Amino acid sequence: MDKTGTFDIIQKNKIPAKPFVKWAGGKNQLLPEISQLIPGRFKHQAFTYIEPFVGGGSVLFWILQKYPNIKKAVINDINSDLINTYNVIKYQVENLIYILREWEEEYHRLEEKAEMKKEYYYQKRALFNQRTSDSIIQAALFIFLNRTCFNGLYRVNRKNEFNVPIGSYKKPMICDEDNLRSVHQLLQKVLILNGDFEETLAYAVKPSLFYFDPPYKPLSKTSNFNSYAKEGFDDSEQVRLAKFCIKLDNLGYQWILSNSDVKGKNPNDNFFDDLYSQFNIKRVLARRNINSNPNKRGELTELLITNYNHEKIVSIT
Repeated sequence: MDKTGTFDIIQKNKIPAKPFVKWAGGKNQLLPEISQLIPGRFKHQAFTYIEPFVGGGSVLFWILQKYPNIKKAVINDINSDLINTYNVIKYQVENLIYILREWEEEYHRLEEKAEMKKEYYYQKRALFNQRTSDSIIQAALFIFLNRTCFNGLYRVNRKNEFNVPIGSYKKPMICDEDNLRSVHQLLQKVLILNGDFEETLAYAVKPSLFYFDPPYKPLSKTSNFNSYAKEGFDDSEQVRLAKFCIKLDNLGYQWILSNSDVKGKNPNDNFFDDLYSQFNIKRVLARRNINSNPNKRGELTELLITNYNHEKIVSIT
């Protein structure tokens, strides 16, 4: 699909598409809040949807199925392994399913053989980190590791090596055939990019709605789950993103942005309140489920920021 192409999104598959991987900061739980922030006119008006940090795609899959009048959709992520998987699902889903089905059967046969199961997992992890396999095998490894690693956490070190240990799942679903096919259908309508978030501006046409879900600013040194790519996403990147949002606002594009609420941890921390002081900041309750200590999982506030007055928007849920 080129920059000016249009399409009519109609989800014909009876099974709704949902994220094909577990991803830290997934937005399923915040969809009701996000839906209330989408301008009511977009329910009837054609528009372009752009998501510069697509991650697991919770909002992407929801909005594509909720708004059949989206005329163009663009997604991007800096994580090349993730984007490769999106592309394989878009173009070669049946080959991917064939491999995942075989690996699922092999893995389940090792249910009562703990050492062999561990060996199987770490062999797959080592193969993934070599990154010498073809794109389909790499995508299958990406999904396999996500479904079998500890807590479904995706994390890489500075060498871009996936380093999450094996999880404790007995018989995890590794090959969700029906959902992969549903995702495949939706992705036929989507332009998939792998680059810097600012590059998505080249694909914006009016009217456009951007949704930003960047790696969250950690609330503490031990809660840093934004190692989705070897480059990381520090405070300087958060500032660069805020400047990009100001640029979009000046150009007349509408956007929604989510991030952690550092003020909830420290009432004197005005990092985001200062960065986005000219925009509308809403604090919402969210539950974080990725933590090595279950006692530290729980409700806290997160930020939903818009460059338009959401209080005047008609709820479309």
